[in-house]
Amino acid sequence: MDYIKELREKIGSDRIILNCAGAVIERNGCILLQRRSDNNRWGLIGGLMELNETYEETALREVYEETGLTVRLTSFLGIYHNHNMVWSNGDQAHTVGAYYLAEIIKGEPRTDAESLELRFFDPSELPDLFAEDHRAAVNAYVNGRRYPLLRENKEGEI
Repeated sequence: MDYIKELREKIGSDRIILNCAGAVIERNGCILLQRRSDNNRWGLIGGLMELNETYEETALREVYEETGLTVRLTSFLGIYHNHNMVWSNGDQAHTVGAYYLAEIIKGEPRTDAESLELRFFDPSELPDLFAEDHRAAVNAYVNGRRYPLLRENKEGEI
């Protein structure tokens, strides 16, 4: 079941808090960005957390779904907020996102229904990113901010 869809059926498009995760995917010093099909703007690869997922699992799933890439998360960049996210269908949220640095393990980038284009950019030539949390994560990456990966508990762990 799609948790977000089920939630939105109950509450409509009112502003809520949602968790998300994404990755700065690096290859040869360049960052992979996605030109999104919902707003025609550039952003990082990532998306909303589903029930029973960790931030790491969300980031890995979203990267695979949106690019076809298998990646390894190498470090944590931080928790960043998009205080006023509004989707093209009118849904509103304050998103809280965990962002990671990732390296490609397998595959070549390919688009899905959420992507018009995927392209690697040199950090000095980045397009305007659509979301404040994406800009903050890229800023952390460019400024060399790196933290160890989070230790997240799975369901049933104490």
